[in-house]
Amino acid sequence: MNAAQEKEALLWGLVGVALFAATLPMTRLAVGSAEAPQLSPWFVTFGRAAVAGVLSLLYLLWQRAQGQLKVPRKAEWPLVGMTAFGVIVGFPLFLALALRHVPSTHGAVVTALLPLSTAVLGALWFRQRPSPGFWACAVLGSGLVLAYMVWRAGGLYLGAANIYLLIAMTTGAFGYIGGARLTPRLGAEQVICWVLMSSLPLTLPMAWLFAPADVAAIAAVSWWGFVYVALFSMWIGFFAWYRALALGAVRVSQIQLVQPFLSLLFAVPLVGERLDGVTLVFALAVIATVYAGKKMPVHQKVPA
Repeated sequence: MNAAQEKEALLWGLVGVALFAATLPMTRLAVGSAEAPQLSPWFVTFGRAAVAGVLSLLYLLWQRAQGQLKVPRKAEWPLVGMTAFGVIVGFPLFLALALRHVPSTHGAVVTALLPLSTAVLGALWFRQRPSPGFWACAVLGSGLVLAYMVWRAGGLYLGAANIYLLIAMTTGAFGYIGGARLTPRLGAEQVICWVLMSSLPLTLPMAWLFAPADVAAIAAVSWWGFVYVALFSMWIGFFAWYRALALGAVRVSQIQLVQPFLSLLFAVPLVGERLDGVTLVFALAVIATVYAGKKMPVHQKVPA
């Protein structure tokens, strides 16, 4: 990869990460707080996927007209379902449920561990053999996140919101693994579009079921939050991110480390949250742990 391609890859990667980083504060805007609830977390989850699913259907039809459409094989459909469970339902639903009760800055610290969680589950899924240093980083990162949650809860009781965040992180990691298995043959953009389009029989009726009865009662800013997560978090962001990975996966993947930090920064002007020093320290510590973990060797196969 020459200098121009590397620059383009890093630029697309930064665009993708920035779009994804605003997901947490925008989701918080969409669902509101426990004291002032807005859109249902269930509607935000299925509604955003339904909007992105319709756009994906149009994109796949366009790809077919161009003669570039690749259809998942019979053996690949379970992976499509696995990816949908993780990135269409699991991660966004439990994230939205959690953000009804905790600030998006809190969610940013917990979900900062997502890349390392994906690596851990990926190593187990693909029967890889991570180094002791990798496992040490995984344990340290998990310990930091748990310590932060305990500190915010004011005791050993984690509460439902933190449990939701842990489930979101785990299901999201499974979704990323499924997508990674499909990407080499289908191409990254078509993977997310097939996942979204094939989920329409679920997302459309569920979005209708959980749609607000009184649309006018929902604040305009909450609708803007919903539009953002539907268009950018669920669809356009993937195009920018996958384009970047196609140009230079190794260098670009490191940009993802700044995503939780950007989420913290975006939360201040978008949601009006306060960024305290302890939250910032924990976030930086988790990011540093994830960075170290990604540098640790992981052998491809477990010896027989």
